Amino acid sequence: MSRVDPSTSIVQPLTNQTVPLMGILLLLASVFSLASLDASGKWVMAAGVPLLVFCWFRYLVHFVLIFFIAVPARGLSTFRSKSPKKQMLRGVAMLCATLTFFTTLRYLHQAEATAIIFISPMLMLAIAPWLLKEPPKRSRWIAAAMGLVGVLIVIRPSAGLPLPGVIAGLLTAFLFATQHLLTRMVSTDHAYTTSLWSSGIGTLILTLTLPFTLPDARPILSEIGLSYWVIMLSTGLSGGLGHLLQTMAYRRAPASVLAPFIYMQMIAAVTMGWLIWGHFPDAITWVGIAIICISGIVNGLVEYKRSQQ
Repeated sequence: MSRVDPSTSIVQPLTNQTVPLMGILLLLASVFSLASLDASGKWVMAAGVPLLVFCWFRYLVHFVLIFFIAVPARGLSTFRSKSPKKQMLRGVAMLCATLTFFTTLRYLHQAEATAIIFISPMLMLAIAPWLLKEPPKRSRWIAAAMGLVGVLIVIRPSAGLPLPGVIAGLLTAFLFATQHLLTRMVSTDHAYTTSLWSSGIGTLILTLTLPFTLPDARPILSEIGLSYWVIMLSTGLSGGLGHLLQTMAYRRAPASVLAPFIYMQMIAAVTMGWLIWGHFPDAITWVGIAIICISGIVNGLVEYKRSQQ
């Protein structure tokens, strides 16, 4: 699984001629691609496919897709990183976030799970002054605080959300914040390099688990129909495509312009949860989701205004 990363803009510089509208359209396509990944993963695991086996297929297809796009374009030098240790840490953080998020989806509906993890960009903004030595901004603190209020409304006791799912969701948010911070730390590497390292490390680690997970999974894999196989393999395509579209978006428009549109992923998550599982959040949960989205959108507009000044 992969979320829209607001720090991707630093990984790849803008082209000489930016096209904000095209950047917005590419980001929206990325948002819906990643939301499709989440829905497909939840659907496959509901059929009984073990988490580690499903994630292995997802990471393997992702790695193969990026490999056959990046290597012909830039050669084997694409694998060369200026910060290999940080790339390894980022790959591990991304894999752990993937595992905890799909664990969250085992217990929660897609809308609530997505709402919880959307506190991660605000966590990143709040702790960046200490780790990245960025100047602290009051608006970022306010956005982070409002986002936390929204998440607390979503996970309120009266919502009846299973505690394991809530804990896994909060853990995912912290892991995504870590992943985003490490993305900034490896920003001197090309976007293809970062994507190859992340998907490659995840594939390698999950491959090492196959001797322990595959024997129990074989009966299930032999019973599921062709449609489930297509959906499971498509998760790697939607994840890899989501990353590529995201990178292309940030090359055509500044992050401050794109930031408000990141929250369309909430709408995509709600829509897919409603169409596939017939789940629609209640009114109070919508209030929490609205607060999360509004805090992020307003902060994005503030950052855009600040960048213009």
